[in-house]
Amino acid sequence: MIGRTRRHNEGMAAPTSALGSPKVRWDLTSLYSGVDDPQIEATWKRANMLADNLAARFRGKINSPSLTAELLLEAIQDIEQISVESSKPPTFANLLFAVQSDDQKLAAFMGAQMEQYSALRVKLMFFELELQDLDEAVLSPVMADERLTNYRHYVSVVRSMRDHKLTEKEEILLEEVANVSGRAWVRLFEEVTANHSYEYKNPVTGETEELTEPEVLNLLRDANRDVRQNAGHAFSEGLEKLERVIAFSYNTILTEKKIEDRLRSFPHAESSRHLANELDKETVDLVTGLCRANYDLVARYYRVKREILGLPELTHIDRYAPLNEAEAEVSWEEAKEIVLSSFRAFSGEMADRAEEFFDKDWIDAEARPGKGGGAFCSYITPDLHPVIMLSYLNKMDQVGTLAHELGHGVHASFSRQQTYVNFHGTLPLAELASIFGEMLVFERLMEQATEQDRLALLAEKIEGTFASVFRQVAMYTFEQRAHQARREQGELSPDEFGAIWQEELQAMFGDSVTMGEEHRRWWSYVGHFFFAPFYVYAYAFGELLTMSIYQMAKREGPAFADKYVTLLKRGGSLSPRELMATIGVDLQSREFWQGGIDAIESLITQFESTWSKVK
Repeated sequence: MIGRTRRHNEGMAAPTSALGSPKVRWDLTSLYSGVDDPQIEATWKRANMLADNLAARFRGKINSPSLTAELLLEAIQDIEQISVESSKPPTFANLLFAVQSDDQKLAAFMGAQMEQYSALRVKLMFFELELQDLDEAVLSPVMADERLTNYRHYVSVVRSMRDHKLTEKEEILLEEVANVSGRAWVRLFEEVTANHSYEYKNPVTGETEELTEPEVLNLLRDANRDVRQNAGHAFSEGLEKLERVIAFSYNTILTEKKIEDRLRSFPHAESSRHLANELDKETVDLVTGLCRANYDLVARYYRVKREILGLPELTHIDRYAPLNEAEAEVSWEEAKEIVLSSFRAFSGEMADRAEEFFDKDWIDAEARPGKGGGAFCSYITPDLHPVIMLSYLNKMDQVGTLAHELGHGVHASFSRQQTYVNFHGTLPLAELASIFGEMLVFERLMEQATEQDRLALLAEKIEGTFASVFRQVAMYTFEQRAHQARREQGELSPDEFGAIWQEELQAMFGDSVTMGEEHRRWWSYVGHFFFAPFYVYAYAFGELLTMSIYQMAKREGPAFADKYVTLLKRGGSLSPRELMATIGVDLQSREFWQGGIDAIESLITQFESTWSKVK
């Protein structure tokens, strides 16, 4: 997805609300007035003209012993201008479709924009390929020129693909068929899951109701166990109806990646993700291995939750069961005040950036038919403002979701001072600001809460952290095994995918929660497996990173805020390791990552202590 940071946590959207969803919709006119805006076609004409001019002026001159700093600088800046222009129509289409996924005309419009985007990308491919082929002896003195200081990281990232590039003809072929191969299967998955209904039998009325995916998942947070049981059953039965289409789509995506990885000489299925994230395998293995080694923290928490709920056994339907019979509703205006005041207590500049989203209609928060599930922030481009999508239905856990997305939004807003190639950070660091925002809100709510409310807040925070850390690592391991099995055994059946899923998720919970048989189908709704292979470990990386940094912020006090804001303003101008080094963090330090695990354990200890006081 162009310019989007998406959140996908199980059961995180809200159930129905007495207050009703706020009538808050975003204003996208900074992009275009609508699908028939003549500026869309004008954008494509302008971008293609610039691309044709760039090819005429620079083809054959980048991979050349006579390359100069001035010429390379001019070429990169032209690339940036074209990228800014060409990303706007497909971004606009994606944003429209995200809130109206049942509109086939919008789906066709989105497909048309992606096709034009691909056609333009083909015209620019020569530049990166020539830059990758360029002799280091020629490039090194060119890059030493201070005029290229802002682009050293970009050039380094482009050059990192040197050993994995194909010929220009092959690269063009892959791009031209992408919209009818991998992207097409992703679109099929998203359309069938977004528009599928689930037959839920209401245990109170006895009536059968047709629910969307977010609605049925939200019932897994209901206090009534019969409601949760029926919701889990409805979800599993609904997924069973889709499993042949989803399993075939996933098998095809796995096969396509297998072929491309072979062509590009990637040693492992996840290698390309590590390269895109600018992380080495050793650092990723350190973080994911540390998470797996601490799965016992999950079991420790759920044993206490089982005692609180008074159940002899917890199953997959009980993971998000509330500790209180009813949860007080939080209106949109209250949520706004909570988030902004929490941000302002840390940094006035951060709060001012967040407030713009409310004042200038940069948020779409209304829950309505056809709107996709989950939540995301779209950065768009440096010359335009970012926007946020969520469906707000007045629940306390959604205040955290709002803070999460506004964290992304603030990061995007600060990053606008960067040029296009330095605008976006890598995925693991993309979660830094969002999770930090959640932590600010959580700390404020905890300060004001009664012991009983603190217990519920801690439960929500711990379960959200488990979903972002341990569950994401379990899903990452599922992906590793699924890709490997597809490469070694051939096409996998839904049952075979389900068996891998069940083993990995059960390992996370140990003996504290039993993953029932119906749960084995639940791998098939996780969109990240389809549209962004191995994306999921970025959540674990980001959560542990932020929890450790948050402890630094508390130790250092107010002085840390300026350091943090400066970090966000750097966008993606440095590698993750270089960015973190600016605030004294070593990403290869096991001790640093252990600090994040220790912070999770501290939350569990607080939960246990609070329960001992209120029980």
